[in-house]
Amino acid sequence: MKNRKQHVMNVAHQLFIHKGFQATSIQDILEGSNISKGTFYNYFSSKNELLLEIFTDSYNELEKKREKLLIGQNRSDIEIFIKQIELQMETNKRDKLISLFEEVTVSKDEDLKQFFKRTQYVNLVWMNERLIDIFGEDKKPYLLDCAVMFTGILHHNFHYNYLAKFYSNASTLQVIRYSVERLKKIVEDVSNSNAQLLDPEIIEQWLPGFSEKKRGYKERVRQQIKYLKELLKVIEDDEMRGKYRDSLDFVQEELFISRKPKIFLIESILFTMKDYPSKRWKEQIEVLNQIVQEYVKEL
Repeated sequence: MKNRKQHVMNVAHQLFIHKGFQATSIQDILEGSNISKGTFYNYFSSKNELLLEIFTDSYNELEKKREKLLIGQNRSDIEIFIKQIELQMETNKRDKLISLFEEVTVSKDEDLKQFFKRTQYVNLVWMNERLIDIFGEDKKPYLLDCAVMFTGILHHNFHYNYLAKFYSNASTLQVIRYSVERLKKIVEDVSNSNAQLLDPEIIEQWLPGFSEKKRGYKERVRQQIKYLKELLKVIEDDEMRGKYRDSLDFVQEELFISRKPKIFLIESILFTMKDYPSKRWKEQIEVLNQIVQEYVKEL
């Protein structure tokens, strides 16, 4: 059933891209995916709900891939951020998300409007968090403003570069790098001038339930895993060292990327990793286990 539903979503997505969302009828989707009307309504209550699921799938996949780029990496490395933005732009281009988004912004459907508003907030919050990773907590009061400005710069640079495609040979990566260089100057200027337009606390109004505490737990998990990897450097056995590093990466990936983390599997792996004959190692594995438990409760 899951595969068949996904097939319907894939067919509908292509129809929305080529014909437009408004011009595509449910009958077009039925004929294209070779299903009955009853089957369609068994999966989706409306065409709008179908579109929401397409967007949700695409964004969830993007989020997983963006997070995966960070596994085992330095979060302050701006090159990783550039790769994440490149991934986002390529996803938007492949799935025609922006053109679909623009088409349905005039929709009178309240669920669609609320979904796209929330999506904009979620993307902006992600951008803000990544800027904190890169530029530091001391610049945090100004980084939401910088995230807003960078989002606008990036969007318009791509828009006008596309309009000038016959005169410009700039690649996606070049446009991103150019925009990121402007971002560096903006962060420096705004923080030095102590200028603030948006208070970061507004995020809680935009996304009720957004938890700064949850972000803190994620950072604690990352730092503890980083510390454990430092402890592994004393192991002379390359195979054993690699095995433990892979296990730690799996724990981080399962927690932050999987839609439904397999907690029992994480607990089992952490329990097994206590076999390493070092009191300090066992103590720090237990610390990680405690942080994981607290993070899961917050989830």
